[in-house]
This record gives sequence, C-alpha cells and structure tokens, in this order.
Amino acid sequence: MPNTPPPIAALLESPALNIAGRILLTLPFWSSGIAKLLDIDGALAEAAHFGLEPAWVTVIATLAVQLGGAAALITGRFAWLGAGALGVFTALATLIVHPFWTVADPVARFHERNTFLEHVGLVGGLILAAILTHRKGRN
Repeated sequence: MPNTPPPIAALLESPALNIAGRILLTLPFWSSGIAKLLDIDGALAEAAHFGLEPAWVTVIATLAVQLGGAAALITGRFAWLGAGALGVFTALATLIVHPFWTVADPVARFHERNTFLEHVGLVGGLILAAILTHRKGRN
C-alpha cells in the first residue's frame, strides 16, 4: 500500500486532474497544429526549410499526427495510439530539428542540447500516458 496522504491520493484519482494532465501534455501538439492550420504558408515554409519534401505531404501528416494524436490522448479514445504517434513524431522531429551534436558554437549547442533533452522528456511523458491510460482500461 503506498504511503500517499489521502488528500493527495484523492487528487491523483480525480478525473479533472487526469484530463488536465492530458491536455497539458498535448499542449505543444494541438497548439502547434492549430497554428499551422492558421498559417498554412508558414507551415509549408517550415517543412521546406528542414528539407521535408514534398512540404504539403509533410504538413498534412504533421497536422494529422498533432491534432489527431492529441485528440486521442485527451479523450482517452485510442490513447495508446495517440501517445504512440505523438511520441514517434516527437522523436523523429527532434532528431531532424535539434541535432545539437552538429552545432559548432558552444552556446548554441548548449541551447539545442537542452531543447533536444526536453523533447526526449516529452517522449517519456507520452510513454507514461500510454501506460497509465492502458492500466485504467481505456481504449
């Protein structure tokens, strides 16, 4: 039996905290997806900047993963799929966009490394979300 104080245990079992955590975990994805929808030209330019051609295919796939994955995780419907898609997307995007090991300037390398590691931590959070939603008996 865990030694969690009853008020904290009640908070951790709260459906409101559960949904809030999933909304916050997916915030980078759904907010980015909405921003891309509102600025398709910018989204296309971003994809092209990173050499992801054809850019329109990249943008459509990115929107599907960011918005669909976030919705799946937030609603708990196929949460494992949403978390998995977002995790794979984040891992691949992090390797493409934040290759700190190629940056010569030490200050820029430091910042790229921190961003890289933050994204790796986000992947870990998505893995835990998939595990926890599975344990709670969600689809």
